[in-house]
Amino acid sequence: MKSIVVRRPWRMAGVAVIAGAVLLASGCGHGDKSPSWQGGGASQQPSGSKNEAAPPPKQSTVAVVEPKADATGVLAVTPIKYSSEDPENTTVKVTDAKGNEVKGTVDKDAKTFTPAKALSYGTKYTVTVNGTATDGKGGTSSSAFTTMKAPTKVIRATSFLGDGMTVGVGMPLIVKFNRAIPTAYRDDVERRMVVTASPVQEGTWHWISSTEVHFRPKVYWKANSKVFYRVSLAGVPLGNGYYGRTDMTVDIKVGRSFIMTVSNRTKQMTVTENGKVIKKLPVSLGKPSTPSWSGTMLVIDKQRHTIFDTTDTDPVNGYKTPIDFAQRITWSGSFIHAAPWSEGKQGHVNVSHGCVNVSEKMGAWLFGRTLVGDVVTVSGTEQKLKNGNGWTDWNESYSEYKKGSYL
Repeated sequence: MKSIVVRRPWRMAGVAVIAGAVLLASGCGHGDKSPSWQGGGASQQPSGSKNEAAPPPKQSTVAVVEPKADATGVLAVTPIKYSSEDPENTTVKVTDAKGNEVKGTVDKDAKTFTPAKALSYGTKYTVTVNGTATDGKGGTSSSAFTTMKAPTKVIRATSFLGDGMTVGVGMPLIVKFNRAIPTAYRDDVERRMVVTASPVQEGTWHWISSTEVHFRPKVYWKANSKVFYRVSLAGVPLGNGYYGRTDMTVDIKVGRSFIMTVSNRTKQMTVTENGKVIKKLPVSLGKPSTPSWSGTMLVIDKQRHTIFDTTDTDPVNGYKTPIDFAQRITWSGSFIHAAPWSEGKQGHVNVSHGCVNVSEKMGAWLFGRTLVGDVVTVSGTEQKLKNGNGWTDWNESYSEYKKGSYL
């Protein structure tokens, strides 16, 4: 999880790439020898007759097409292709050397068997295709192949979210890689990252960088959705001799809709829950020399108590200040937080260093209700939010966002 609602799955993960190839099929039988004439206990032919030609060998109605018979070094994620004159009545069985059956799915239209997960490395597998025997033709064909050795160069994928988490309606699905994925391989990565949402919602993957890819729906997640995504990259070629290390699945929940909208013009925050305004509260934004960002941001992190320390980056004008109910919304240091020292200014004048100041009481109220991934939209300030400064997946239209996909 290239796109939902869901796209096809790091329940994700995945759709295997089908590579065309040719493989010889073995015949199921041979013709009988030419009949002999019996007479007087001795074999003889009628005078002047010629030898009768042997009938042609029987041909199988099914055949294993790919991988080729006795192939070695086969990709662990290779799809298995076969031919059949009667696909609806054809079955495919794949077993390892111990006779254990490989789970997978059959696409009868494409005549392809796709293993549910990567095959084991360095292992011999046998493919048996059973079809219909008609008109003197056999209905079974078998072929064997051996997978590649375990790769020494692998890339690991990780998810920011974990099983059982409940997140806000703006939360993107975030997958990171410990090594850059070359451009030419990103479409295949997307095909193998499948997102499933209930209820179903349209969405797409978007590459933030060569090592990070996000997924967001077309509009905010529907409240109380269930979202599952699978990243199936084990054994998948990822360029420069590297392969995916493992598969991964993540199962999360989306909470109620909770949207915070901040207006610089009114110096007010409006809080909407499930489409209904539940609170309006005064704020103080960044003063002219340190304006707040205008744009759509998300709650990234929450800290009940922390210390803002800018002395390392600004020894002259830096400060160390204890802060309560801090909720990060940008990587550059913007937070929603309690600021009792500016309560007299809130709703009237901007005095912060770029943060959204609220009262101690309202800071506690918000902190107790928000989830990571809840939406914060600020408007009317002197500074426009730059994409990438936080989880800015909603800071551009869906049509623009889709351009970050390689499918």
